[in-house]
Parts: sequence; C-alpha cells; structure tokens
Amino acid sequence: MSPAGHDHHHHAPGGKLPVLPGARRLTLLLLVPAVLITIVGMMLLWPRDAPRAAAGEDGPSRVFGQITSMAPVECPPVPEDDIPLENCGTLTVRLTSGDAEGTEITTDLPNGPGAPRVETGDDVVLLALNNEGSTSYSVMDHQRSRQLWLLGAAFALAIVAFGRWRGVTALAGLAVTFGILLWFIVPAILDGRSPVAVAVVGAAAIMLVVLYLTHGFSPTTTVAVAGTLASLAITAVLAAVATAVVHLTGVADETSNFLTITQGEVNMQGLLLAGIVIGSLGVLDDVTVTQSATVTELAVANPAYGFRRLYGAATRIGRAHIASVINTIVLAYAGASLPLMLLFAAGNTPVGELLTSQLIAQELVRSAVGTIGLVAAVPITTALAAYLAARSVRPAPATVAGGGLAGRAGREGPGGAAPAGEGERRPPEDPWAAFVDRDTAPGR
Repeated sequence: MSPAGHDHHHHAPGGKLPVLPGARRLTLLLLVPAVLITIVGMMLLWPRDAPRAAAGEDGPSRVFGQITSMAPVECPPVPEDDIPLENCGTLTVRLTSGDAEGTEITTDLPNGPGAPRVETGDDVVLLALNNEGSTSYSVMDHQRSRQLWLLGAAFALAIVAFGRWRGVTALAGLAVTFGILLWFIVPAILDGRSPVAVAVVGAAAIMLVVLYLTHGFSPTTTVAVAGTLASLAITAVLAAVATAVVHLTGVADETSNFLTITQGEVNMQGLLLAGIVIGSLGVLDDVTVTQSATVTELAVANPAYGFRRLYGAATRIGRAHIASVINTIVLAYAGASLPLMLLFAAGNTPVGELLTSQLIAQELVRSAVGTIGLVAAVPITTALAAYLAARSVRPAPATVAGGGLAGRAGREGPGGAAPAGEGERRPPEDPWAAFVDRDTAPGR
C-alpha cells in the first residue's frame, strides 16, 4: 500500500513525469559541476596564438568569373602507352571579382583527372598567378555558393516544417556545434593544445548546450547528459588504448601528411583520438536521449513498473537501436572509403594486407571504439533513467465513484485495514506487460 504522503507522486496528465525535489537536486548536482568544469577547461585551452595564413603579394589568389564562350579543338595525339588528352581548347571568362573585375580573359579548358566539366554560362573559380608583371588564369572549380545556400534553406525549411519550435532549437544547436568547432576546437589544436583534451572539453560544451537547448531543462535531459558524459569518457580511454596497442600514428593519407609538414607542432596521434571522440558524440547523444525518453514514456504509460521492469524493457529497445546504429556506422565508413576500396581491389591487394594497412586499420579502430562507447551508453543511461523514473511515479490509490471514504470502509476488514493488495490501483492488463516480463518468464 502506498503511504498517503506519497499521493503527490502520481503521474501528471499530458504524458509528463512529475518533477521531484530529489530530481531537481540531481539535475543541479550533475549540471553545475559539468558546466563549471567545461568552462574552466575552455578557458585553459582557449587558443591565444593560433597560426594564421599569410597572404603573399605574389602568390596565387582566387577570383570568380563567368564563362562567356568556348572554343574546343581536337586534342593532339599522344604515344600509344600514354593516356589520351581530353577537353582541349580555350574559353573566354568575364571576371566578376578581383582587381580586374569586368574584364574578359582567355584561358585553357580545364583538363586532367578530376578537372571540372564546364559549359558556357557557368560560374567558375579561377586561380590567378602573378608572373613577372603579368597575370595568368586557370579554371580551378565551379562556384557552388548559390546552390549550397538553396540546399541549406531547403534543409532548414524541412526541419522547421516538421519539428516546428523543436526544429528551430535543433537548428540553433547545429549553429552552436559549428561555432565551437570553428572557433575553439580547430584553432586550439592548431595552437598546440592537446587534441584529446580539446576534443573532450569541446564535445562536452557542444553536448551541454545542444541537449538542453533542444530538449529543455528536465530530469530526462539531465540523465541523457550524464549518460553521454560517462560514455564519452569511456570512448576516450578506449581510443587511447586502442591506438597505442595497434600502433597508429594518425598519418595515413595525403591530408594528414600535408598537415604534418605544414603544422609540425600538431600531435597527429592525438588528432586521431580527438576525431574519434568528436565523431562518437553525434551518435552518443542520439542513443542517450532515446533511452532516457523511452524510460520516461514507459513509466508514464505503466505507473506500477519499478526499476527492474523499466530497465528491462528499455534495454531491449536499446539493443534494437544499437543493432541498427552499428550497421549505419559501418555503411557510413564504407561509403566514404569506396574509392580507396576500389583502388585496393583493382590492385589485387590481399585482404589481410588491406585490413592491416594504416588507413584501413585507423577506420576499423574508429568504428570499433565508437561502437563500444555506444554499447556502454545504453545500460548507463537506462539505469539512471529507470532509477529516477521509479522514484517519480507511484500507483495511485483506488477510488470508488460516489463512495468516498465510505466505499473504502466497505472494503476494509476487521480493524479498518484494507485486504492485502486492495489499497492500490492495479494497472489494467496491456500488451506492454507481456513485453516487459518476457525476459523474466520461467525458463528464460
């Protein structure tokens, strides 16, 4: 029987859990230290002398232009063993930016592997090279700003149209994420700070702002924050151990090689660890928010469920979620690595050599460590959410319409005590009961 003093814990209408004083205290105990530690960490790691690109007076610069005419010609023959030439000829471009804006220049059609395919009327980006008082131009790429702005507008419109106010807050969270990445994480790493420390602090800042901005200040969000922080710590430790055991240097492709040459003070192995931590955050907050919200909804739908039932039901949902997320991670990395996979396949590289190469091993470690962090996030977040929900929701006492206390007294036995089990309202049988009790059924 529930004591009379616990009647105020009944779940409120509208599908929301009541907020206990203990829940508010838990929110403050977790939120305040996390915010303070994150702020102090950002102050200590804030970039103060990040290198800036120096614009050389005689170096190449980028200008914009529009193609007004093309004059293609037949390409000259090449030796039999060489690759035949393509896209020979010239084109006329009217410059739309730079010191020579408005003038028309003539340059060769872009050719070679990866060269852009251009047509009359295309807006292009040109490389202007000053050479002994004269300037030569070559088409480098297409202009894409207008198309990307239109795509971004469609992206934002779709999110706001479906998510409404929640969509607006999600876009604001996305802006915060880009801001922290561009103005803190990247400059701090270039300034020589520890990439792992910068990544952990930056990820914590992103997570704290985005989760509360998107989902509001509530015990459900706080549980997701706690689960994400714990899982991020586990991921960072596992990433450090894995990269050391597998002997990864973080230098595996042309980009990392170039960065090593131009920014020698950057710790490339630490940069790899930072990438694993930041990459894991995007999926971690999805899993933790889902688990926390799932427990809340289960508790609201079934007020009589205690910690064990809530944890068991939400964990089974988490298993299904993790199974689909793992496939998503593998497919994402496979899609990004298709050119590399084709190159290895064309060269008849043995599978063992392919998987143990620096570049592929790096992605395997990234996938494995990130997945282990996700798996750890499910039980951690689910246990915290189930504990909080089990304390917040209690079954309501049974009432008899029109009977009041007299109706209750009619059911009381000798001495005024109600028979065992009749002082509480029993939840009606529903499909959730079979689902929740599935793992505890005899024979399992």
